[in-house]
Amino acid sequence: MRIFSGIQPTGSKHLGNYIGAIVQYVAGQERGEGIYCIVDLHATTVAYEPAELRVDSYDLAALLLAAGLDPKRCTFFRQSDVPEHAELAWMLASVTAYGDLQRMHQFKDKSARQRELVSAGLFTYPVLMAADVLAYRTDEVPVGDDQRQHIELMRDVAERFNGRFGEVFVVPEGRYPQVGARIMDLQEPDRKMSTTGGSEAGVVHVLDTPNEILKKFRSAVTDSGSDVRRATDKPGISNLIEILAATSGTPMEEIEQQFVDSGYGAFKTAVAEAVIDYLAPVRERYGELRRDEPGLELVLAEGAEKARAIAAETVADARRAMGLGPVRAHR
Repeated sequence: MRIFSGIQPTGSKHLGNYIGAIVQYVAGQERGEGIYCIVDLHATTVAYEPAELRVDSYDLAALLLAAGLDPKRCTFFRQSDVPEHAELAWMLASVTAYGDLQRMHQFKDKSARQRELVSAGLFTYPVLMAADVLAYRTDEVPVGDDQRQHIELMRDVAERFNGRFGEVFVVPEGRYPQVGARIMDLQEPDRKMSTTGGSEAGVVHVLDTPNEILKKFRSAVTDSGSDVRRATDKPGISNLIEILAATSGTPMEEIEQQFVDSGYGAFKTAVAEAVIDYLAPVRERYGELRRDEPGLELVLAEGAEKARAIAAETVADARRAMGLGPVRAHR
């Protein structure tokens, strides 16, 4: 089974990113052929600083390696080093419905925040995302719950291409974590944890210090009453229960029983301590890896070479199916 996922380098990665995506990447190395990339081309669809983008890419590479990605057991690379992604995105645009792109929630949310330019790249972002996945004839895409719409679009694009030009692409399936698929902001538990738009106190970053994590959880918004249980009218406590379940491996029902008489204060401290322990190995490894930029570049370059060998074959098949370029012998 081939597994693919990509992650943007911009923005400090938070607990939601880690539980919803990064942990799945690492686990995927045991379940199949993992292919993971830093999607720096996607990061150019909104305003950014070029020098910062390169730094952010190294930051993310070090973080993913610290989390447990092993270049010997997976293919790990930078998106812009494999030009087949951009070429295939243009080809797939011919079978992507304009109306489908108009309905994408991410475009609506991000375009509303743009003060100067809403780029065409932001609008066609999902097509490039489809190309990222389809280029590797991916079976499974590990993502957070908020990416369901993108997965459905890429499935539609693959099916439409195959129906018009012949069977070229595998139609991928999304894989969503059973616990922690949607981690919410600690200060605004009705909205997803995010580095854009959320308050600093509501977002737990993977590289936050133990004291910072403890402070954020102790100040987390809770609900009326004092009982630790999941309920639609208790979004704050429900979010904390899910975080503790994801970071400790304890079923949510057991957590409710364990803290039935504890009150909110003790419970929030327990969640903070579990998160601190959960993220400690990543914090410890990150510093050493980040200092070695030549080593990070070597990992990414070797990964790109492996990725191109796969993507180039897929793009050649797509070109042939669409009638582009000279006829080439099928391998």
